[in-house]
Amino acid sequence: MTGPIVVVGGGLAAGRAVMELRDNGHEGEVVLFAGEPEVPYERPPLSKGYLQGEDSRESTYVQPKEWYAEHTVDLRLGEPAESIDLEAQEVLSSSGATHFGRLLIVTGARPRTLDLASTDSIEVRYLRTLGDSTALKERLGPDHHLLILGGGWIGMEVAASARTLGATVTVVEPAELPMLAALGAEVAARFADVHRAHGVDLRLSTGLDRLEGSAAVLSDGSRVEPHTVLVGIGAVPNDELARTAGLSVDNGILVDEGLRSSHPAVFAAGDVANAHHPVLGTRIRVEHWQNAISQGRAAAHALLGEPVSFEDLPYFFTDQYDLGMEFFGHPAGADDVRLDPGESEEAFSCWWRRDGRLVAAMHVNQWDRSDELRALVASGS
Repeated sequence: MTGPIVVVGGGLAAGRAVMELRDNGHEGEVVLFAGEPEVPYERPPLSKGYLQGEDSRESTYVQPKEWYAEHTVDLRLGEPAESIDLEAQEVLSSSGATHFGRLLIVTGARPRTLDLASTDSIEVRYLRTLGDSTALKERLGPDHHLLILGGGWIGMEVAASARTLGATVTVVEPAELPMLAALGAEVAARFADVHRAHGVDLRLSTGLDRLEGSAAVLSDGSRVEPHTVLVGIGAVPNDELARTAGLSVDNGILVDEGLRSSHPAVFAAGDVANAHHPVLGTRIRVEHWQNAISQGRAAAHALLGEPVSFEDLPYFFTDQYDLGMEFFGHPAGADDVRLDPGESEEAFSCWWRRDGRLVAAMHVNQWDRSDELRALVASGS
């Protein structure tokens, strides 16, 4: 390898990758392009602890800014990569061309948007960055009505945080239950009941028709009058840079189990990587905290020329009121779902199987079972 290692994208996967490079003794030049003015940070607190005011801004950072200088990482904050020249092996940005020996693309994902504009009375917002979370946090309180479009993980975590801060919360979700696609009807119903018990107004099997003055008109004809509309309808990978460069892209950057793209010197990790998973036997693109950490670390070893086979199971967690959940595996195509009760209504586990093989498992408030569930899904038992 000749030339520096260049990392494009300033999120959690980027931060973990450069940490792993230095922790493993790599002394060569490392350049990190970050589109945001912030050092790499973790995003889960944006809908939970940071949004609620429990976590500081600095606590979300992978490392403080000083760390990058101390470890001679050329940190280009607020300088997004504008294009990639694969033939010349250069990244072009506002400061010119930067040559790379090997390149890691960790450009993440962005919120899926709606053709929906703020009115004089209602502000439309999205949640992806520290700035987004800060602006939303400043608005939430007992006198504020928040309308959330989308009953997925982000929407329901924000609903819980907003209720904790005393805001009035309405959630609009086209499906029959929030988080239905991810959890199945029985588990999703339990989460819905908890939100209702905490005062969330769930408007299910409906959507937003339009904003009209101070009112949000729903598809069933009903009207609510929120101060803020938060759109939380999923995310799309930021793979345009790779696509324009000529890399193979399909719902993210296509990489093998070693996180290598269609170009031998270019790798991808985190939300933007659509990776072949050797254990699950399929391609998956995972938009979760642990995947960004694990793939960032694995990509660092791949960048150093070491053999890598990324086999970690998808993992994510959520905290909503007094419910804490951990999920292991990939339940797509599951044909058998089993719920096992725990010692209380707030503690249970759930299992997903496909063709007789265990492909996913989760627990709610059963923290001593985490290692067990992870091992069982890995074995397929």
